[in-house]
Amino acid sequence: MAAALQEKTKQEISPEELVRRVAIVKRFRELLIQQRDRFREYLEVLDKQKDVIEEGKAEDLIAHVELEEKIVADIFSIQKVIDPLEDMYRASYPDRESEVPNLKAALEELKEEAVVRSERNRELLSKRMAEIRSEIKALRGNPYAARRPVYGGSDSASLIDIKG
Repeated sequence: MAAALQEKTKQEISPEELVRRVAIVKRFRELLIQQRDRFREYLEVLDKQKDVIEEGKAEDLIAHVELEEKIVADIFSIQKVIDPLEDMYRASYPDRESEVPNLKAALEELKEEAVVRSERNRELLSKRMAEIRSEIKALRGNPYAARRPVYGGSDSASLIDIKG
């Protein structure tokens, strides 16, 4: 009976409706693949960022943070399109799932991995900042750092009369 109902439903679909459904499926799949690729790119940036944090290069870290922010913004903008498209997909194909669940599962794994790596980088950055703070405190406690230089200090003359 269910097979007969599905067959009847297939026969009732107009060519325009079929084209619309196919377009929805194709676009939904494209966006999921695009989102997956963005997450992979994000994971690569997080791995490189880990190395930059460990090296302690501030300029490189700033560049990585800016790139990370751009990728995260892209991920969120794509997700804003995916959500309504997924609703349309489910309405068009309520009983049929193709490769979409596999793509969504891969996306979820990538999201979880991104969260783990981002947290790892955050911890590394916190440790590095603590190290830098302790270095700064050590420099401030240096008794020689507070001494005025013998030559060129504020108490010495800045101009010398050599004509006499």
